[in-house]
Parts: sequence; structure tokens; C-alpha cells
Amino acid sequence: MSYKNTSCPLISLALLLISSHVLAIDLQPNDIVAPAPGRTAVTISYVNAQNNNLYVNNVPTGTSPNLESNLGLFRLGHTYTIGSLPAVSYVQTGAGTLSPDGSLSAFPASQGMTDTTIATAIWPYANHTTRTYFGVAAYLSLPTGEYSNTKAFNLGSNRYSQALQIGYQRPITKNIDAAFAFDTVWYGANSQCAAACSSTVNLQLTQKPLYSTQIGPIYRINQTYTIAATYVYVTGGETAFNGVERNNTMVTQRYFVSGVAHTSIGRFMLQYGNDLATMNGFMESRRLALRYTKAF
Repeated sequence: MSYKNTSCPLISLALLLISSHVLAIDLQPNDIVAPAPGRTAVTISYVNAQNNNLYVNNVPTGTSPNLESNLGLFRLGHTYTIGSLPAVSYVQTGAGTLSPDGSLSAFPASQGMTDTTIATAIWPYANHTTRTYFGVAAYLSLPTGEYSNTKAFNLGSNRYSQALQIGYQRPITKNIDAAFAFDTVWYGANSQCAAACSSTVNLQLTQKPLYSTQIGPIYRINQTYTIAATYVYVTGGETAFNGVERNNTMVTQRYFVSGVAHTSIGRFMLQYGNDLATMNGFMESRRLALRYTKAF
């Protein structure tokens, strides 16, 4: 996110982070494939992200920020049918730390719970024979995460958000599928934004919708191993303080690659990615995720 007073970049750093909590609703390899009904799945994830550069209108600020997050996430989901259509619902929450360092070392860290997400997806079209799927998902984020209006950096956002996503997947060769998804996130207001809004008193933070597109191939090597690559383009999300717009529209391009192993004890996934370009805000230099899923 950008700000108008570029001579004091550290003062508005929390504003720069407001949209980084939800850059996009990343889909994992074959998430668009309709699941079989009547199954319960547990997913445990560890996610580490590092941010080392700060941009304003495509120009680096020249500071040396170091912002690292370490998250442990827990997801519980169940598959079923709505009429004859496949569907799944899940709830995800977790805990972690958000640690400022470098030129941000004067700011306190945030430790505690993350915001909680509830999601439901349904497949209007699913053809396992032709490996072609079209799904729609809705998400609701609850402000359960650690938040203080005296902190510039918070794990929680202190506001509700909703998202709608569509996804389409089909084969392009015998072992390769192409996946595409588009989502929009709508944000509620945070009426207790003080330090995060560069203010000594609470302001009302509002934010315009954030739009994300992701696309990439999924290669099934054999029955056990799958690899995938995803490109993500994000735009929108301009913020306002008490109705005054900040002219800080986000435009970010990033990628991530995934390796999946389906074993007799569950599914293991290793994922790595980073930002390719960003117009306003932190550029993520590394995102590493480890996930384990067990279905019953």
C-alpha cells in the first residue's frame, strides 16, 4: 500500500500490511476436483513468510524492513452433497507470530491466534471421466485473531471479510491439467484503527474489494506424486481513513510451486513461492508452506 508522506515511511507501515493478510485465496493442486461425499479431513499446516522490501508506486523506499510471520494452521472439513451436487465445508483457525525486525525493530511483535475462516464450496459441474470441473466457493473470515489498536502489526484484522471464488479445471494432456480461479474479497470496517492508521485516536478503516486471478498447470507424475505451478495476479484493495481514500491500490504478481505426495498415512505437500512484482506495500521474498492432510 502507498501513502502520501513518503518521507516517513515507517509511520504508515501497518497500513501497508492491511491487505497482506488476504492477498488471494490460494488453491492447492486439485482443490478444484470435486470430492467424494461422506469424508472428513483434517489439515495441519506450517507457513513461514519473509518480507524484505517496501515499495511505494513501484519505487523502493530505501529502508531495510524485515517482517517475518510463522503460522500454524488447523483445518477441519467434511464433504457431502447438496441435491446431487458435490460440496465441502471447512473451518480453519490457527496461531502464530508476526515479527518486525531491521528498520522495523522498534515495533512490537504480534503473537496469538489468527483470524478464523469458514468456507463452503459446491460443484455445479463435475465430470470425473473427462477430468473437467467447475466449482464455486464462499468464504467468511471472522475477527478472532490477536489485535491491539496500539500496535502497528497484528495477526488479526479486527474486521469481517467475505469472498466469492470460482474455479475451473480440465485436462490438456494425459497427465497434465490446467486450473484457473478468480476471487473477490469484500472487507468490513475496522472502527478501532489507531496505530495501524498512523493515528493516536481510533479511525474507521474501510477497504475496497480485492480481486485475484490464479492459473497454472498440474502434472500428475504417477499415483503417488504430483507437482504444480501457479501464477497469481492481485489488484484493488484501496483503503480509506474515515472515508478519505489513501490512493494505495495494490497490484501484485507472484507465483508458487507445489509438490504433493499421496501416501498410505495421508497427503503431504511442500510449497514455495514469492512475489514477482508489487506496486505498493511489502514484497514477499519467501513463502514456505508444509501441509499434512488426513481423510477419514
